[in-house]
Parts: sequence; C-alpha cells; structure tokens
Amino acid sequence: MKLILACALFIAPMWGATCESLGSVALPNATITLAQSVPAGEFMPPGRTFGGTPSPAVAFKDLPAFCRIAATLKPTSDSDIQIEVWLPASGWNGKFQAVGNGGWAGVISYGAMAEALHDGYATSSTDTGHVGGSGSFALGHPEKVADFGYRSEHEMTVKAKLLISAFYGNPARMSYWNGCSTGGRQGLKEAQRFPKDYDGIIAGAPANPRTHLAFATLWIAHANLKDPASYIPPAKYPAIHQAVLNACDALDGLKDGLITDPTRCHFDPQVIACKGADSSECLTPPQIETVKKILSPSRNSRTGEEIYPGLEPGAELGWATLAGPQPFAATTDHFKYVVFKDPNWDWKTLNFDSDIALADKLDNETINATDANLKPFFSRNGKLLLYHGWADQNVAPQSTINYYKRVVDTLGGEGKTADSIRLFMAPGLAHCGGGEGPNTFDMMSSIAQWRENDHAPDRIIASRAGRTRPLCAYPQVARYKGTGSIDDAANFVCEAPK
Repeated sequence: MKLILACALFIAPMWGATCESLGSVALPNATITLAQSVPAGEFMPPGRTFGGTPSPAVAFKDLPAFCRIAATLKPTSDSDIQIEVWLPASGWNGKFQAVGNGGWAGVISYGAMAEALHDGYATSSTDTGHVGGSGSFALGHPEKVADFGYRSEHEMTVKAKLLISAFYGNPARMSYWNGCSTGGRQGLKEAQRFPKDYDGIIAGAPANPRTHLAFATLWIAHANLKDPASYIPPAKYPAIHQAVLNACDALDGLKDGLITDPTRCHFDPQVIACKGADSSECLTPPQIETVKKILSPSRNSRTGEEIYPGLEPGAELGWATLAGPQPFAATTDHFKYVVFKDPNWDWKTLNFDSDIALADKLDNETINATDANLKPFFSRNGKLLLYHGWADQNVAPQSTINYYKRVVDTLGGEGKTADSIRLFMAPGLAHCGGGEGPNTFDMMSSIAQWRENDHAPDRIIASRAGRTRPLCAYPQVARYKGTGSIDDAANFVCEAPK
C-alpha cells in the first residue's frame, strides 16, 4: 500500500500518462532513450556542465520530483541531437520554458533546466547536435552546422511539446524561450525562423551576428598579440578600470562605481600613460593603442565600414576573455572549421577587408540571426524581451541596441512595436551575469506578466550585495531622485536620457 501511494503521489494527473510509459511514445525522427521518474532531491547530472566543471549535487538538491525524458533526434542522416525534457510530477504551472546554451554548446543546460523546473515549468534543453564545446564538429558536416544554427532548438521544441501533451493530457498553455549569449541568439533565431514555436522569448546578450562577432574578437587579438609590445597583461586591468571610472562614473550625476550610459563616456587611455618605468599602474604607447582598438568598432580598413561595435568602457576587468595571451578559442574555431575549413588555419592571416563577405556568404543566415522583420512573431502576440549588460566583456552591448533599433525601424517605429519588443540595458552587468553592478533579476516573471496579463515591463528590479536598481526600458535610463539611499531602487526613476 505504501509503494502504491508513493507512486500515486509522483505520477502525472490521471488523464495523462505515467512517466515510464512515455518511453514508448512514437516521435517522428526520434528515439526516446530514457523515461525515468526522479524523486525529489535525487537528480545528479551526468558528466560535466558547460564550462567543464563538475556539477555539484548541491545545485540540484532542492529540485522537486519530476519525469526525466531523454531522446535522440535525427532530422537528417547526419544529425545526432540529444535533448532532455523535464516534467514536474506535481505543481506544474501549465507552462513550458525551454532554455538556451552557451558558446558552441555540446552539452545539455542542466543548471538552467533546474531553475525552470523549480519554478514549476516543464522544461527542455538540447546539446545542439554534437558533444563538447569545440567547433570542430562542423568540419565536413554542413547538416550538423544547421543543427547547431537553428534546427536542434526547433526540433527539441516540437518534441518537447508532444511529450508535455502526452504526460499531462493537455498541451502547455504558454511556451517561453529563455537564453543568453548563444542562448540569446537561439531565441532570436526561433522568433525569426519559427515564429509559432514560442509565445514569449527572452534573449540576453545575443551573439546574433555571429560571423561579425567572430571578426571583432580577432580584431582585438590582432591589436593585442600581433606585436608583443602591444599586449596588456591582466595586472594592468584594475588601473585601466579605475581610470575609466574616474573619467565617467559621475557623468550621470551619481558617483557609485557604475557607468549608467557608457556611450557618453569618452575615455582617453593617455591619462595613465607611463611617465617613467613600466608598471601595473600605467600604459606604454603600444598598449594605449590596444586600449583604443578594444573600445573602438572593428572596421574594413579599405571602406571604413563598421564590422562590429567595440566593447564599452567599464568592462576592463573582464578583458582577459578576448584580450588574453591567446585568441579566443571559440572564435578561431569558427574560422578553422566553418569558414576556411582548415584545422591549421593561422588567425594572423585574417583579412578584415575581404574575409567578412566570405564568412557571411557561407553562413547564409544559418548561424547568424539578424533578420529584423519579426512581424510573423509579433502578429501572434509574441513578446521579445532583450537584455544586455553594459559591462559585457564578450559580446558588444551596442550590437543588441543596433538589432533592437533595426527591428523597431523595420516595423514602423517604437509606437508600433513597444507592445512587442523591449530592451533593458544593465549598468555594470558582465556577460550574462557577474560584474560590479546589480546582476540578479527575474526576466521570466516580467515576460509572463507581459504575455499573459498585458503588463508590458517599464522597469525591472536588479539586485546585488544589498543594492537594488531599476533596469529601464531602452532608451530610458535610471536617474537618482536626489534623496534616500543610492542602494534602493525606490529612489530612482526611469527617464529619457539627457
């Protein structure tokens, strides 16, 4: 009797299926490899999560009981897409939240799935069609490139919805995408290519013009590494960062260690030029030129055309990602395995004048997600919530602003698009998290209120270490009222920039 009761408490509602019975559900071009009831607090992810660090059990100890489904999808003969779908055993909120990936992916995003499940969502993730965080899978496998670029997310979405319906006996009433970086790009790709997949999409720091981002990261590598004298050791980053704050922190009328709008910051690295011996507190002439290039757009030297924006002032403490002693591996992989199809390709040979056209032509919007005509998505009442940290050290913040503006202009201006797309810029936020500014915020509640109750977000509260600040709908910025604690969001208003 106790065993029967325990099972009854775990399984789905009576009109649905048991978890284990989902193992025999027939899905097109798919094989279910696991259908397992997971008791509360007992999930331990296999292998390693994105970034190569083992997944500690403590990160999943508070998970409720759920039905775990794993499947292999083969939409083409060269596809090998792994997905997982997690279904709350009880307390399902009736909604589906798919989560995105990072970098070249190659893993299931277990941590993000855990957050969604904890909030009552049915959730899913894909490894994007290959194993491991390298781009080497792309060499000689155009179908796998398509799987990474867009197909794995769509196929996962279709299969997840079928499994949700089979388990609960009815479909999810709302479907959301939630991703940052590559996950942000994936979200935009879903809106552009498969507008019926999701009701709302959260796209953080989207690496959506992927080919142009790749060129920009090697622009920094060329500036920093081609001449050894130009290299800036990380020991100098704090001094550069402090010089930036000295120059620009108070531009918003409040000296608080954050730059509200870095586009107003015109920092000249010459202010910390070495006047004597080289040290960690100053910059040599070649290093000054490197700083200027990091903060400037990459350009075609022949036409002057901008390829991709530069990083913004305020991100200096994170420069090691793109300005380290070796070029960023994810970028060199793109050129080795996707563009030039040569594992021995030398990054120093990149031609910024001619190779960008080749890269764009070869991609043909397979990985890039730059289509600004989102009318099919918006016409279904789809909502797109963009966000980006001003201190992003990987993906230039201005790139997301540029995409937002193109969507708005394409569809008739802010008056016609404000109920469909919103952008929130976060001062001091690094790439998808971290940084010196308030960096914890709840985008899911905001987009759910927007899509389900028609409450469009004007401000979203962010927090860090006891400080709260409002993130304001672009182009508005947060301004201190002049009284009260500067660590309390209630003492700030969102207003148009002056």
